[in-house]
Amino acid sequence: MDPIRIAIVGIGKIARDQHVPAIRGNGAFSLAATVSPHDAGLPGVPHHASLDALLAQGPAVDAVALCTPPQVRYDLAAQALSRGAHVFLEKPPGATLAEVEALKAQADKVGATLFAAWHSRFAAGVAPARAWLAERRIEKVSIVWREDVRVWHPGQAWIWQPGGLGVFDPGINALSIVTHILPRPFFLKDATLVLPENRAAPIAADLAFRDTAGAPIHMDLDWRQTGPQSWDIHVDTDAGTLKLSHGGAVLTLPSGTEHGEDIEYAGLYSRFATLIRGGRSDVDTAPLRLVADAFLRGRRETTDAFHD
Repeated sequence: MDPIRIAIVGIGKIARDQHVPAIRGNGAFSLAATVSPHDAGLPGVPHHASLDALLAQGPAVDAVALCTPPQVRYDLAAQALSRGAHVFLEKPPGATLAEVEALKAQADKVGATLFAAWHSRFAAGVAPARAWLAERRIEKVSIVWREDVRVWHPGQAWIWQPGGLGVFDPGINALSIVTHILPRPFFLKDATLVLPENRAAPIAADLAFRDTAGAPIHMDLDWRQTGPQSWDIHVDTDAGTLKLSHGGAVLTLPSGTEHGEDIEYAGLYSRFATLIRGGRSDVDTAPLRLVADAFLRGRRETTDAFHD
């Protein structure tokens, strides 16, 4: 079959570090073009300043990967879908749940694939963790996602604005894992969001969930971490404790520790190709719903102004 001609819209760090190598390493795709009003693109790859220009002037594309901030993603995705192009949505898939639902309805109507790409679900330890937990009784869960925003998100002003999610931008990765590996649904009971006095999005959050059988789930998010960074999930069960560390890359079970190859974005693009070939979409909004509930129900606390 001919390769799927794909354009990357938004050529920032995530696109260069992850999307470009994953696309070039997958024979199901060919990188046909890039789009960015602020960047010159990639050597040897046709580049346009806007999606309008690409769709009007070519080259022809079958799919687009949207690596822009979520606040502007809906219009771009709707435009691509209106031309019958398949759409890959970086996480979070949109600024609001309603946007994502509208895009799903549009994709279904035009017969295009829409993929909400939760990359952390493709970390090496996640699939075996899901399988191990399937037959276990969950007693409690602890999620600690603490990192230094100055190291991981330097100069990204959009992330502090409404729709940028603040500390939930990395925190939603943890929720994408936990919603995938736990055998029962869970929901928010309480939340505290900590906002710098000069920012519109939280720098830290403390959340309490419980699953439908009553098991407590605690989540600790903080962007002010210095020294060692933490991306860890502990699940206490009737058969012992499961630990996912390094964002899901390392799985520790009572029987021992497993390390896997970093294949998150390779896995995403394999999944996207399979969806396109099968004429299907994959738009799971469960992680985004939990974040929306935190903003809806959470208490706000103010802390000192944050400066990069």
